[in-house]
Amino acid sequence: MGVIEAARGLLWARKRQPEQVAYMVELSHERFTPSDLLRQAIEAEQAGFDGVCCSDHLAPWWVPSDETPAACGNAWVWLGALGQATKSVPIGTGVSALVHRYNLVVMAQQLATLEELFPGRAFLGVGSGEAMNEVVAGLQWPSPAEQLARTEEALHIITRLLDGQTVTFDGQYFRTKDARLYLRTQRRPPIYMSAFGPQAAEIAGRYAHGVWTLADPTTAPTVIAAYRRSAEKAGREAGEIILQAMMSWAPTDEAALEGAKEFEPTLVDDNYIIDLHTPEQVGATQSKVSDAKFKMAGILSADPNTHVKKIKALEKMGATTIVLMNMSGADPHGTIKVYGQQVLPRLRNEA
Repeated sequence: MGVIEAARGLLWARKRQPEQVAYMVELSHERFTPSDLLRQAIEAEQAGFDGVCCSDHLAPWWVPSDETPAACGNAWVWLGALGQATKSVPIGTGVSALVHRYNLVVMAQQLATLEELFPGRAFLGVGSGEAMNEVVAGLQWPSPAEQLARTEEALHIITRLLDGQTVTFDGQYFRTKDARLYLRTQRRPPIYMSAFGPQAAEIAGRYAHGVWTLADPTTAPTVIAAYRRSAEKAGREAGEIILQAMMSWAPTDEAALEGAKEFEPTLVDDNYIIDLHTPEQVGATQSKVSDAKFKMAGILSADPNTHVKKIKALEKMGATTIVLMNMSGADPHGTIKVYGQQVLPRLRNEA
């Protein structure tokens, strides 16, 4: 594959200056149907978001009900429609697990296909996943150490394929034989790796074009530092620092909170570490998260000023890109509209 080394795509996609922060929206396949997400994506580009990504789930974080439905459409089928429906924004997953569910050669092929169809726009967000999406596909959920080892082997294979190599690999967890991508793209699409701790961040430093972590002031600095050290040790330039936060707008603060509470289990460490793989098991962990903790971790407010202030605080943590996951079950389209009219313009004008 004739490739040009991936640039720091999200920052440069709209010709922003390197010191300017990019704002990307993440759309939830767990919560909304693919057709509604496509509408959200079109609205997000029109609102001025710098990129659009989507979650990649087989199962939701809650037990579906009439009040709180779930959808869990296929992320990669949807990304093809997303590229066609939008004009220029970067598009990709936020994030896809590489421990079991995906054939890695096919994953690299999917990413290259997305890049060829929509040049300069495709990226891949990767991570070590959750039991809810892997156990149901046949994996006995591994220890955190094995999750990371699997992810590193997977990245070794995918990055070599994207670099145009023919890959024969006989690892502890994955194997390929004479695998290569015959599809040629001018640009080598970037990979951003999710990391909740320094060990994952070190893998990101060796393989990825950036690190993707929660916008938590107690953990993000350690993750970012580990990523930068690892990249330097590997002789690579550090790339994107992507911080992710939850957003929900509604006409009242109460509605903004209530419309997003089904995502409270995302703050429970056990859901990423141990075998909790049914919506009933995962949803039961919601009781471990207080509404106060959830509000502190997200941007859940009827006041656009609150959204602006909290995002500005995140920028001071060293982010080059801020990902805002639209969790507003109360008014997802209204949330995007408010950001386009009252939040993003202020963030940029007051930078």
